[in-house]
Amino acid sequence: MVAKTDGQDTDHSVIDAEMMARCIRLSGTATQRGELPFAALVCRGHDVVAEATNQVVHHGDVTRHAELVALSETQKILKRRGLADCTLYTTVEPCAMCSYAIRETRISRVVYSINSPIMGGLSKWNVLRDAELSHALPEVFGSVPEVIAGLLRREAEKVWSTWNPLFWSAIKLRGYLGGDAQNDCEHLPAIPQRLGLLRRLFSLHGHQ
Repeated sequence: MVAKTDGQDTDHSVIDAEMMARCIRLSGTATQRGELPFAALVCRGHDVVAEATNQVVHHGDVTRHAELVALSETQKILKRRGLADCTLYTTVEPCAMCSYAIRETRISRVVYSINSPIMGGLSKWNVLRDAELSHALPEVFGSVPEVIAGLLRREAEKVWSTWNPLFWSAIKLRGYLGGDAQNDCEHLPAIPQRLGLLRRLFSLHGHQ
């Protein structure tokens, strides 16, 4: 499947494949530091703004997920909260905690490889695609981002299975990661906010 469209029929497929391959390679380095093989990138087009692996073990902090670390670093580098011109790449579907942060940054695209049916912020809790968030609190949450799910899934899963075959088999059996074994990735288009003037003003004020 071609990963396409940001509302202007832009073809992101080549960039998405390149960035996800980089993200998957990065995930393999996480295990060398005693972390699980999670990794994330935040990019503006071809430019990588920030990249991170999980830092939960290193910092003894359960909030140091790769996505949150990469988002935080991006905001510091760009010196702004709003990341509407950015794409987040992550090897595993963001959990609900990470997904709320993603929506608050107003990031426009999320691309991931492996589904997370138990903890996923899309497949389990639907935070990433919840249009009510941006309608009810436009000053906090951005529009529903475009989502590409399952990109280079087999390559991402191979990192896990190579690192620890028994662990990978166990979490797949429990349904924690993996899920649908289809080869093609799934494309979910962005849903723009449709706000009245007052809500639009609140939205702009919340992300200055």
